[in-house]
Amino acid sequence: MSAILHVLRPGLHTTVQDFGRFGFQELGVPVAGALDMAGLRLANALAGNRPGEACLEISYLGPTLRVEADSLRLAVCGAVRLTLSEAAAGGDRRVLESDRSHRLGRGDILEVGAVSAASVAYLAVAGGFDLVPVMGSLSTYVRAGLGPLDGKPLACGTVLPLCAATAGDGGDLALPEAMAYGDGPIRVMLGPQQDSFTEAALATFLSAEYVVSKDADRMGLRLEGPRLDHRSGPDIASDGLVNGCIQVPGNGGPIVLLADHQTTGGYAKIATVISADLPRLGRAMPGTRLTFTAVTADQAAAARLALEREIGRRVEGLRPPGAAPGIDLAALYGGNLVSGMVDAIPDDGR
Repeated sequence: MSAILHVLRPGLHTTVQDFGRFGFQELGVPVAGALDMAGLRLANALAGNRPGEACLEISYLGPTLRVEADSLRLAVCGAVRLTLSEAAAGGDRRVLESDRSHRLGRGDILEVGAVSAASVAYLAVAGGFDLVPVMGSLSTYVRAGLGPLDGKPLACGTVLPLCAATAGDGGDLALPEAMAYGDGPIRVMLGPQQDSFTEAALATFLSAEYVVSKDADRMGLRLEGPRLDHRSGPDIASDGLVNGCIQVPGNGGPIVLLADHQTTGGYAKIATVISADLPRLGRAMPGTRLTFTAVTADQAAAARLALEREIGRRVEGLRPPGAAPGIDLAALYGGNLVSGMVDAIPDDGR
């Protein structure tokens, strides 16, 4: 008998996502992929998968899933309510913790509730989903119907085949602490068309507060706030777009492009969000207040390294749920212990 997860209720907008579909932008095919790459990687680490294994990206409200396998191990990363109805216990319900893995049995029903404090959370299954890649990726790009499951979000009755028939012999793992995404200004590098904007517009962009509007989705965040004026109009010769670039159309309202952005565009771009802050923006909900600050390329590179260290620290700290954190020997041995020594010989020479 094949191992599957059966979707009883789909949630608001749940899609299969991995690191993205690279190498086809020249053909007009967006990269897509997870909005929060840190969350995707941590969910996979909890499930014992490689970092880029495809997960379910849960937007705002999650699905209800029935296990149709002898057993499976899944992990959910993000602040989300989980309720399990256990078949072996006659359907008794209990609340599960997120940011850890869980072993489920045949007939168990997992309800993934509302995501809090962010727009997305991630659900990984140990071994991954047994789906056919499209152009080398399992990411779903809904606008073009591209990806697994006919390029669509989960629906009632969707069947998710699993690569692993059982959960295996390993134990569950938990994050030592939730991922820290930061709460300061969003860091950007100005350009590539900052000279298309007035000096006043640049100053406003780097000092004013903007609010994520209700017109926010996987393609981008439309921001509400002070108008940004162009020197001679918003239009440029269409050029390539990247994740995090900030277009400003004729109405003067900035739009931050995210994973499902188009491949080219003809509006001037005032700045581009650095890669280290993209997970924060991918999690931003309508009503989120944002400010921006300009950094250099060296500062952007240092921020990315800091993010990688932050993710790595949590992956290295994975432990069985409830286990006390151990001593960080790497940090201990890496410290300057010699400078911490004291002289035990009294001043009087004894």
